[in-house]
Amino acid sequence: MTTPTFYDDVGGRATFERLVDVFYDGVADDEVLRPMYPEEDLGPAKERLMLFLEQYWGGPTTYSEQRGHPRLRMRHAPFTVNPDARDRWLRHMRTAVDSLDLAPAHESQLWDYLERAAFSMLNTFEE
Repeated sequence: MTTPTFYDDVGGRATFERLVDVFYDGVADDEVLRPMYPEEDLGPAKERLMLFLEQYWGGPTTYSEQRGHPRLRMRHAPFTVNPDARDRWLRHMRTAVDSLDLAPAHESQLWDYLERAAFSMLNTFEE
């Protein structure tokens, strides 16, 4: 018998699919963030984020099997992640988290991680 993970507790794949879908709905129309996604379709980026979040929170390890170690700072280094980009990312992610209607403890734990991750990606203070 295995101990349920955060991933299990919040509803598994369906929850993370919703989170990522709502997040990328916001990114699609964001003039600062959208250019950071070179693919014409946001589908591949959505899939990568969903796989990463699933794995991080105790779900399937598909992300590492397909892409190796996450190396988040390295993967984001080519992009200008300044305070404006970080804040826009957080604004869209806040909308996505709020759409999940999670229990307060789960919402707090998820948001804490997302906020710390966003601040850790900051790589410039230039425009």
